[in-house]
Amino acid sequence: MPVPEHLTEVDVKEIGRELDRIRDEISASLGDDDARYIRRVIAVQRGLEAGGRTLLAVSILPPAWLAGTAALAVAKILDNMEIGHNVLHGQWDWMRDPDIHSSTWEWDHAAPAEMWKHSHNVVHHTYTNVLGKDRDIGYSAMRVSPEQPWHPIYLAQPLYNAALAVAFEWGIAIYDVELERAWRGEKRWGEALTQLRGVLRKASRQVIKDYVAFPLLAGPSFVPALLGNLLANVARNVWSHTIIFCGHFPEGSEIFTEDQLDGETRGEWYVRQLLGSSDIDGGPLLHLLSGNLSHQIEHHLFPDLPSNRYAEIAPMVRDLCERFGLRYNTGSLARQTASVWKTIFRLALPDRGPVDQ
Repeated sequence: MPVPEHLTEVDVKEIGRELDRIRDEISASLGDDDARYIRRVIAVQRGLEAGGRTLLAVSILPPAWLAGTAALAVAKILDNMEIGHNVLHGQWDWMRDPDIHSSTWEWDHAAPAEMWKHSHNVVHHTYTNVLGKDRDIGYSAMRVSPEQPWHPIYLAQPLYNAALAVAFEWGIAIYDVELERAWRGEKRWGEALTQLRGVLRKASRQVIKDYVAFPLLAGPSFVPALLGNLLANVARNVWSHTIIFCGHFPEGSEIFTEDQLDGETRGEWYVRQLLGSSDIDGGPLLHLLSGNLSHQIEHHLFPDLPSNRYAEIAPMVRDLCERFGLRYNTGSLARQTASVWKTIFRLALPDRGPVDQ
C-alpha cells in the first residue's frame, strides 16, 4: 500500500511494532475492573428499558410519556452502541461468560447478529475504506468519495441519507443481505433470499415487540406507548447513523483502491486504519453513548479490544501520529457532523475538476 511519502519502510515497521505493543499491554491488563464495567453497563441498560416501558404503560399522562420515551431511547442506544456492537466484535469473549459472548449475543436491532458480524467484523474491518472491497463506503447507496464515479441518482443523496438516518437499523438489515451483489451475479440469489428470510424473521419480532405487544400491554395508553416506542427507535437510529458516519466520512478520511492491498504488511494495515478513520472529541457521556465509536480510529486499530479502554489508548495513538507526521483526524460532534453533510452535498454533484478530499 502506498504510504505517505515521508514515511520510510523502517517507519512503517516501527508503527506496527508500537501498535502491537499497545495491543499486547492492554490485553495483558484486562481483568475484574473491565468485567465489572460491561456488567454494570448492561444492568443500567436493562434498568432503563424496564423503567421506560413501565412509564410508557401509563403514558396517557404526558410526563410519564416523555420520561418513558427518553429512557427507552437511551436504553436502545446503549444496547446497540456500547453493548451490542462491542460484544458482537468479541471484545468481551476473554471473560468466558456465555451470557456476554459474541457467539450467543443477540441485540435489539433488525439485523440478525450473525449476518451483521460477517458484513461488519469480517468485510468492513478487513478492507476498511478500500473501494470495491469495503461495502460500507457509502453503503452502496451514496457517493462519499471523489473516487466513486458520479451518477445522476446521487443528486438525491442528501434526501435519501436523511431518510436512511431515520430508518438506519432497517437500512443496515437489508444492506447486509447484499442484494446488489446478487443482482450483479457476484452472489447466488438463493443465498441472498435465505438471508432475506432471516432478516424478515428478526424484523417481524422487532415489530411485534415494539409496535404490538408492549403497546397492547399498556391498555388505555396504547397509542402514546406506540408513539413512544416509535420515537425511541427513531432517536436511536438517527444517533447511531450520526456517530457511524462521523467516524468514516468526514473530510480528511482517506479512500484506497484494491491494487493498494497488494503485499500489504501489518504496519501498512495499521497506517490504512489511521488514515481512513476519524474521532469525535467529547466527554465520558458522549463516549459511552457512542459505544466509544467516538474513538473510531482506536476501534479500527483494535476492534476486538474492550471499548472502555479506547480513552486510555487514544493519547498513545495521537502521540504516535504526531511523532510520525500522520494526521489524527478528530473534532467536535458538531464539526464532524457538518463535515459529513458537506461531503454528502458536495459529492452529490458531478465533478468539475480536481477535488481536494
